[in-house]
Amino acid sequence: MLDISFYTNNGQPPYTVEIAEAFYEWLAKSEFSKIGKTRKTKIKIEGEEENLELVKLGKDNRKKLRNFLLEAISEESDSVLSQLGDSPSKPEHQAATYRLKKLQELRKCLENAKYQYLQRV
Repeated sequence: MLDISFYTNNGQPPYTVEIAEAFYEWLAKSEFSKIGKTRKTKIKIEGEEENLELVKLGKDNRKKLRNFLLEAISEESDSVLSQLGDSPSKPEHQAATYRLKKLQELRKCLENAKYQYLQRV
């Protein structure tokens, strides 16, 4: 598992979204990885100062990332509906909805204004 983390400005621990390697690779090859510049940023986390490679979630970056995720969610929803059919088994359902759930989790973090930075590494 790999992860994408969201950081606040007030020193709280990050919120981390764990994702499968194949999904991470897909994100890395998509527009998601091209939006915003990653920069070394000094940030306090639980009282400790860290120097991390982060993308600032300013108004423009946040909007572009959100739009990317909304489009991906729409496309993934179509795919899931066609894959599942009328009565999928629990494992089929879990496998088919994994990407959709992770895209939604990422979208919710981006929409949460308390998160000011994104770490894609």
